[in-house]
Amino acid sequence: MLKDRVTIVTGAAQGIGREIALRFAREGSDISAWDVDLEGIGSLGAEVKALGTRYMGLSVNVTDADSVKRAVQNVLDGFSRIDILLNNAGITRDNLVIRMTDSDWDAVIDVNLKGVFNCTKAVSRVMLKQRSGRIINISSVIGILGNAGQSNYAASKGGIISFTKSVARELASRGITVNAIAPGFIDTSMTRKLTDDVKEIYIQSIPLKRIGTAGDVADAALFLASDRASYITGEILKVDGGLAM
Repeated sequence: MLKDRVTIVTGAAQGIGREIALRFAREGSDISAWDVDLEGIGSLGAEVKALGTRYMGLSVNVTDADSVKRAVQNVLDGFSRIDILLNNAGITRDNLVIRMTDSDWDAVIDVNLKGVFNCTKAVSRVMLKQRSGRIINISSVIGILGNAGQSNYAASKGGIISFTKSVARELASRGITVNAIAPGFIDTSMTRKLTDDVKEIYIQSIPLKRIGTAGDVADAALFLASDRASYITGEILKVDGGLAM
C-alpha cells in the first residue's frame, strides 16, 4: 500500500508512534523515526530493517526549528523525498490549573503544539515542491472534551485540531492532505501506570467497553496515508470507541 514512499514519524520510540512506524514499514514505506530517546529509535530500527525497508533514526527536538530543519535535510539526503509526515510527538504534565507551573504549561504547549507547527512548516516546503503529500497529526479526544487536570494537554490537542483544519485549506491546492486522529483511552506505557480501579472508570465511559490499542490508531493512520483517503482533508478522525460521540 505504501511501497516506495517515505514516512517521517515523530515521537516514534514507543507507544503509538512506534506502532505506526512498524505498520507503515510492513506496508512498504521507508521510515525516518524522530525522537529524543536514542535507545528507543535504535531498537525500532532493527525491527523496521527486518521488514525489508530502509530506516533512518534521528535524534530530533521538535520544539527546536533548527533541529527539525536539519532532520528534514538529512531525510532528503538519504531518501530524496518525503511523502508522509506523522506528527505524533507529545508529552503530559498533568495538574489542576491552580497548581500548574508555568514550566509545565510551556513544556506541553512547546512539544505538543509548537512541535507540530515546526515539523509541518519544514516538511510542507518539500511537499509543495513535490505537489503531493500526506500530513497526519495525532490529537486526542481530550482536545475535544477537555479533562480536569489536563488544561495544558487539552489546549495543545485542541490547538492541533484547529491547526489541522487551517493548514488543510492552505495546502489542498497542491495535492497535500492534512488530517488528524483523535485517540481516546489507548493502552500505552502511560495508561498502564493507572490503577485497575481508575482504568475501570474509564472503560465504563466508553460505549465499546474496552481500551483501544496502538494498533487501532495505526490502522486509522494507514488509511489516511493511503490513496484510499485521497479525497479526505481537514478531517478529525476519532479512534475512541465512541467516547466523544
